[in-house]
Amino acid sequence: MNIPMAAGAMIANVNQLRICNRSTIMTEGLTNMADERYLKALRFDALTPLYDFVIRHALPEAEFKRHLVRQADIRDGQRVLDLGCGTATLSVLMKELHPAATIIGLDGDPKILGLAKKKALHTASDILLTLGMAYELPYADGSFDRVLSSLVLHHLSREQKRRTLRELYRVLRSGGWLHIADWGEARSVRQRIGAWMEQLFDGYDNTSDNFLGRLPELFAEAGFQYVQEVCQYQTLVTGLSLFQASKV
Repeated sequence: MNIPMAAGAMIANVNQLRICNRSTIMTEGLTNMADERYLKALRFDALTPLYDFVIRHALPEAEFKRHLVRQADIRDGQRVLDLGCGTATLSVLMKELHPAATIIGLDGDPKILGLAKKKALHTASDILLTLGMAYELPYADGSFDRVLSSLVLHHLSREQKRRTLRELYRVLRSGGWLHIADWGEARSVRQRIGAWMEQLFDGYDNTSDNFLGRLPELFAEAGFQYVQEVCQYQTLVTGLSLFQASKV
Protein backbone atom coordinates (compact mmCIF):
# COMPACT_ATOMS: atom_id res chain seq x y z
CA MET A 1 0.00 0.00 0.00
CA ASN A 2 1.28 3.45 -0.88
CA ILE A 3 0.72 5.88 2.00
CA PRO A 4 0.90 9.56 0.97
CA MET A 5 3.48 11.56 2.90
CA ALA A 6 3.57 15.25 3.65
CA ALA A 7 6.13 17.11 1.56
CA GLY A 8 8.10 18.03 4.65
CA ALA A 9 8.40 14.38 5.66
CA MET A 10 9.88 13.29 2.35
CA ILE A 11 13.05 15.38 2.38
CA ALA A 12 15.04 15.88 5.56
CA ASN A 13 17.76 18.43 6.28
CA VAL A 14 17.04 20.66 3.30
CA ASN A 15 18.52 24.11 3.82
CA GLN A 16 17.90 25.59 0.40
CA LEU A 17 15.30 24.97 -2.29
CA ARG A 18 15.67 26.45 -5.74
CA ILE A 19 13.03 26.11 -8.46
CA CYS A 20 14.38 25.94 -12.01
CA ASN A 21 11.33 25.89 -14.33
CA ARG A 22 10.24 22.24 -14.41
CA SER A 23 13.22 20.80 -12.56
CA THR A 24 14.06 21.33 -8.92
CA ILE A 25 17.51 21.20 -7.38
CA MET A 26 17.60 20.73 -3.64
CA THR A 27 20.85 21.62 -1.92
CA GLU A 28 21.40 20.01 1.47
CA GLY A 29 23.63 21.44 4.17
CA LEU A 30 26.02 18.51 4.05
CA THR A 31 28.78 19.36 6.47
CA ASN A 32 30.57 16.07 5.90
CA MET A 33 30.80 16.21 2.10
CA ALA A 34 34.40 17.43 2.18
CA ASP A 35 35.41 15.00 4.91
CA GLU A 36 35.42 11.85 2.79
CA ARG A 37 36.87 11.17 -0.61
CA TYR A 38 34.65 9.86 -3.37
CA LEU A 39 35.37 9.11 -6.99
CA LYS A 40 33.62 11.41 -9.44
CA ALA A 41 31.92 10.23 -12.62
CA LEU A 42 35.04 10.14 -14.84
CA ARG A 43 37.46 10.63 -11.94
CA PHE A 44 38.52 14.16 -12.93
CA ASP A 45 36.41 17.35 -13.01
CA ALA A 46 37.74 18.28 -16.44
CA LEU A 47 36.25 15.09 -17.92
CA THR A 48 32.75 15.55 -16.48
CA PRO A 49 31.34 17.26 -19.64
CA LEU A 50 32.40 14.16 -21.62
CA TYR A 51 30.51 11.73 -19.40
CA ASP A 52 27.47 11.17 -21.63
CA PHE A 53 29.66 10.72 -24.73
CA VAL A 54 31.91 8.17 -23.02
CA ILE A 55 29.09 6.11 -21.49
CA ARG A 56 27.06 6.14 -24.71
CA HIS A 57 29.98 4.80 -26.78
CA ALA A 58 31.69 2.47 -24.30
CA LEU A 59 28.54 0.74 -23.01
CA PRO A 60 25.18 -0.41 -24.41
CA GLU A 61 23.65 2.42 -22.37
CA ALA A 62 20.21 2.67 -23.94
CA GLU A 63 19.72 -1.10 -23.81
CA PHE A 64 20.80 -1.78 -20.24
CA LYS A 65 19.07 1.27 -18.77
CA ARG A 66 15.78 0.39 -20.44
CA HIS A 67 16.24 -3.15 -19.15
CA LEU A 68 16.83 -1.80 -15.64
CA VAL A 69 13.66 0.33 -15.78
CA ARG A 70 11.59 -2.60 -17.08
CA GLN A 71 13.04 -4.76 -14.33
CA ALA A 72 11.98 -2.21 -11.70
CA ASP A 73 8.29 -2.49 -12.68
CA ILE A 74 7.53 1.10 -11.64
CA ARG A 75 3.86 1.85 -10.96
CA ASP A 76 1.82 5.06 -11.11
CA GLY A 77 2.13 7.12 -7.95
CA GLN A 78 5.33 5.47 -6.76
CA ARG A 79 8.35 7.43 -5.54
CA VAL A 80 11.60 6.39 -7.18
CA LEU A 81 15.16 7.39 -6.26
CA ASP A 82 17.90 7.48 -8.90
CA LEU A 83 20.99 7.11 -6.72
CA GLY A 84 24.06 8.78 -8.19
CA CYS A 85 21.98 10.16 -11.03
CA GLY A 86 24.91 11.82 -12.82
CA THR A 87 23.61 13.72 -15.85
CA ALA A 88 20.09 12.33 -15.20
CA THR A 89 19.85 10.08 -18.26
CA LEU A 90 18.20 7.34 -16.19
CA SER A 91 15.95 9.80 -14.33
CA VAL A 92 14.70 11.32 -17.58
CA LEU A 93 14.10 7.86 -19.07
CA MET A 94 12.09 6.78 -16.03
CA LYS A 95 9.96 9.93 -16.21
CA GLU A 96 9.34 9.46 -19.93
CA LEU A 97 8.24 5.84 -19.42
CA HIS A 98 6.39 6.46 -16.14
CA PRO A 99 5.09 10.05 -16.10
CA ALA A 100 2.79 9.38 -13.14
CA ALA A 101 5.69 8.35 -10.89
CA THR A 102 7.72 10.82 -8.81
CA ILE A 103 11.39 10.63 -9.87
CA ILE A 104 14.11 12.02 -7.62
CA GLY A 105 17.78 12.02 -8.62
CA LEU A 106 20.60 12.38 -6.11
CA ASP A 107 24.30 13.02 -6.76
CA GLY A 108 27.23 14.31 -4.74
CA ASP A 109 28.82 16.30 -7.57
CA PRO A 110 27.37 19.80 -8.07
CA LYS A 111 28.98 20.11 -11.52
CA ILE A 112 27.34 17.00 -12.91
CA LEU A 113 24.02 18.02 -11.33
CA GLY A 114 24.27 21.23 -13.35
CA LEU A 115 24.43 19.09 -16.51
CA ALA A 116 21.50 17.05 -15.21
CA LYS A 117 19.42 20.18 -14.73
CA LYS A 118 20.09 21.29 -18.31
CA LYS A 119 19.08 17.86 -19.62
CA ALA A 120 15.88 17.86 -17.54
CA LEU A 121 14.96 21.33 -18.79
CA HIS A 122 15.77 20.41 -22.39
CA THR A 123 13.51 17.34 -22.23
CA ALA A 124 10.83 19.12 -20.14
CA SER A 125 11.14 16.35 -17.58
CA ASP A 126 9.49 17.08 -14.25
CA ILE A 127 12.10 15.51 -11.95
CA LEU A 128 13.69 16.53 -8.66
CA LEU A 129 17.48 16.73 -8.38
CA THR A 130 19.15 16.55 -4.97
CA LEU A 131 22.73 17.30 -3.97
CA GLY A 132 23.76 14.69 -1.39
CA MET A 133 25.93 11.69 -0.63
CA ALA A 134 24.84 8.10 -1.17
CA TYR A 135 25.97 7.02 2.29
CA GLU A 136 24.18 9.89 4.10
CA LEU A 137 20.83 10.21 2.37
CA PRO A 138 18.73 13.31 3.17
CA TYR A 139 15.44 11.40 3.16
CA ALA A 140 13.11 10.07 5.84
CA ASP A 141 12.74 6.36 6.53
CA GLY A 142 10.49 4.56 4.06
CA SER A 143 10.44 7.41 1.52
CA PHE A 144 10.72 5.35 -1.67
CA ASP A 145 9.06 2.41 -3.42
CA ARG A 146 12.01 1.81 -5.75
CA VAL A 147 15.69 2.72 -5.82
CA LEU A 148 17.58 2.48 -9.11
CA SER A 149 21.28 3.14 -9.56
CA SER A 150 23.65 2.90 -12.51
CA LEU A 151 27.45 2.66 -12.28
CA VAL A 152 27.72 4.14 -8.80
CA LEU A 153 28.79 1.45 -6.33
CA HIS A 154 32.20 0.90 -7.93
CA HIS A 155 33.02 4.53 -7.09
CA LEU A 156 32.73 3.80 -3.37
CA SER A 157 35.06 2.13 -0.90
CA ARG A 158 33.82 -1.06 0.76
CA GLU A 159 32.83 0.82 3.92
CA GLN A 160 31.03 3.45 1.83
CA LYS A 161 29.23 0.67 -0.06
CA ARG A 162 28.10 -0.84 3.24
CA ARG A 163 26.90 2.51 4.55
CA THR A 164 25.14 3.27 1.25
CA LEU A 165 23.31 -0.05 1.18
CA ARG A 166 22.19 0.39 4.79
CA GLU A 167 20.90 3.84 3.85
CA LEU A 168 19.04 2.45 0.83
CA TYR A 169 17.46 -0.21 3.01
CA ARG A 170 16.39 2.52 5.43
CA VAL A 171 14.75 4.80 2.84
CA LEU A 172 12.93 1.99 1.04
CA ARG A 173 9.44 1.11 2.16
CA SER A 174 8.62 -2.47 3.13
CA GLY A 175 8.03 -4.33 -0.10
CA GLY A 176 10.26 -1.90 -2.00
CA TRP A 177 12.90 -3.00 -4.47
CA LEU A 178 16.50 -2.04 -5.19
CA HIS A 179 17.74 -2.29 -8.79
CA ILE A 180 21.43 -1.82 -9.53
CA ALA A 181 23.49 -1.75 -12.73
CA ASP A 182 27.25 -1.89 -12.14
CA TRP A 183 30.40 -3.79 -12.94
CA GLY A 184 29.86 -7.45 -12.06
CA GLU A 185 32.02 -10.46 -11.45
CA ALA A 186 34.81 -10.81 -14.03
CA ARG A 187 34.28 -14.41 -15.11
CA SER A 188 36.23 -14.73 -18.36
CA VAL A 189 39.77 -13.90 -19.38
CA ARG A 190 38.46 -11.02 -21.50
CA GLN A 191 36.48 -9.65 -18.57
CA ARG A 192 39.42 -9.98 -16.18
CA ILE A 193 41.64 -8.04 -18.56
CA GLY A 194 38.95 -5.37 -18.87
CA ALA A 195 38.55 -5.31 -15.09
CA TRP A 196 42.29 -4.78 -14.66
CA MET A 197 42.19 -1.85 -17.10
CA GLU A 198 39.17 -0.38 -15.31
CA GLN A 199 41.01 -0.65 -12.00
CA LEU A 200 43.93 1.31 -13.41
CA PHE A 201 41.47 4.16 -14.02
CA ASP A 202 39.05 3.90 -11.09
CA GLY A 203 41.26 2.20 -8.48
CA TYR A 204 41.54 -1.29 -7.05
CA ASP A 205 40.08 -0.92 -3.56
CA ASN A 206 36.71 0.47 -4.61
CA THR A 207 36.21 -1.84 -7.61
CA SER A 208 37.47 -5.16 -6.23
CA ASP A 209 34.14 -6.12 -4.61
CA ASN A 210 32.47 -5.70 -7.99
CA PHE A 211 34.93 -7.78 -10.00
CA LEU A 212 35.25 -10.50 -7.34
CA GLY A 213 31.45 -10.96 -7.34
CA ARG A 214 30.88 -9.72 -3.79
CA LEU A 215 28.04 -7.23 -4.41
CA PRO A 216 25.22 -9.75 -3.73
CA GLU A 217 26.89 -10.58 -0.41
CA LEU A 218 26.96 -6.88 0.52
CA PHE A 219 23.28 -6.49 -0.43
CA ALA A 220 22.34 -9.39 1.87
CA GLU A 221 24.54 -8.03 4.65
CA ALA A 222 22.55 -4.77 4.57
CA GLY A 223 19.31 -6.72 5.14
CA PHE A 224 18.04 -7.15 1.58
CA GLN A 225 16.35 -10.39 0.57
CA TYR A 226 15.67 -12.10 -2.77
CA VAL A 227 19.06 -10.87 -3.99
CA GLN A 228 19.61 -11.80 -7.62
CA GLU A 229 22.01 -11.05 -10.46
CA VAL A 230 19.43 -10.82 -13.21
CA CYS A 231 21.79 -10.69 -16.19
CA GLN A 232 25.19 -9.50 -17.36
CA TYR A 233 26.03 -7.43 -20.45
CA GLN A 234 29.42 -7.69 -22.12
CA THR A 235 30.70 -4.17 -22.75
CA LEU A 236 33.82 -2.78 -24.41
CA VAL A 237 35.30 -2.68 -20.89
CA THR A 238 34.11 -5.73 -18.95
CA GLY A 239 30.91 -7.36 -17.66
CA LEU A 240 28.08 -5.04 -16.55
CA SER A 241 25.60 -6.80 -14.25
CA LEU A 242 22.01 -5.97 -13.36
CA PHE A 243 21.00 -6.84 -9.79
CA GLN A 244 17.79 -6.72 -7.83
CA ALA A 245 16.96 -7.12 -4.14
CA SER A 246 13.94 -6.49 -1.93
CA LYS A 247 13.19 -5.01 1.48
CA VAL A 248 10.64 -7.41 2.93
